[in-house]
Amino acid sequence: MSLPETAPSLADIRSARDATAGLALRTPLITAPSLSALAGREVLLKLESLQPIGAFKLRGAINAVSRLDHEQKRRGIGCCSTGNHGRAVAYAAARAGIRATICLSALVPDAKVRAIQLLGAEVKRIGNSQDAAQAEIDRLVRSDGLTDIPPFDHPHVIAGQGTIALELLDDRPDLSAIIVPLSGGGLISGIAIAAKALKPDIRIIGVSMDRGAAMHESLMAGRPVDVTEVPSLADSLGGGIGLANRWTFPICRALVDETILVGEEEIYRGMQALFGDQKLVTEGAAAVGPAALIAGKLKLNGPAAMIISGHNVDPDQFLAIAGGQPVKIGDQVIRG
Repeated sequence: MSLPETAPSLADIRSARDATAGLALRTPLITAPSLSALAGREVLLKLESLQPIGAFKLRGAINAVSRLDHEQKRRGIGCCSTGNHGRAVAYAAARAGIRATICLSALVPDAKVRAIQLLGAEVKRIGNSQDAAQAEIDRLVRSDGLTDIPPFDHPHVIAGQGTIALELLDDRPDLSAIIVPLSGGGLISGIAIAAKALKPDIRIIGVSMDRGAAMHESLMAGRPVDVTEVPSLADSLGGGIGLANRWTFPICRALVDETILVGEEEIYRGMQALFGDQKLVTEGAAAVGPAALIAGKLKLNGPAAMIISGHNVDPDQFLAIAGGQPVKIGDQVIRG
């Protein structure tokens, strides 16, 4: 299957690497001994959780903001988000001296809201879904002239996230697979474009939670579909992909080799494993790769890298999980 004509190219992703240099970190790639032993193959962790805003989203936001013209900067920018993209846009806007408005649904944890506010952005809580938050941004674009920086379905955002693959294959050209948390598809699309261009036989595997997995359900249906958002330990993976999705759905359909779903208890155990083995504080979305491996759902045939996408987790929730205590997510009580 072909990519959209306006999809970012390897050259665009290399340009994004230049645009993000100095603001987004080149993050470490470390070996995970316990996961490697379990897989029977070397498993490496790409620590995007160490970015200044605690998540990979910074790369796409910085690249998108770097492409704005003078008038767009004067009018300000906005976005809807499940938390990490909003924080990234707020950070990029603050560094560029641009006004930012971030719209979040009621499902976004309060800790992520406070982190965005501390960066100087205006926060609006709108409705109970990402779709409702997006509708408010669309209104502000029309009424106030804001420029929307989408969380995933935009070529500049996709190109920014794709810089991760350049670093991975610079560090480990022998990788056989990259395992990526899967939500709207901006991260996995950028990684897939760059990685497949540099190494066509590399496998790109997306992992999501098993309730409300919008991209997975859309790929199964052969078209973008609506999903019902529900509370999850992997809250950063919530939200739809947009029925008018232009880029990430066709890119994922063309380049993603496999998608895997994990349950809440499996995500819990993934978070525990990363803390117990590596002393890594991670949000649920960042732990879905290890969760899939521990659950026996992921099979590897060579060295593989997992994207540890962020660490922006409610501290009380994380302490409970690290200590093996039950946590309540919506109407569920989750135990490892």
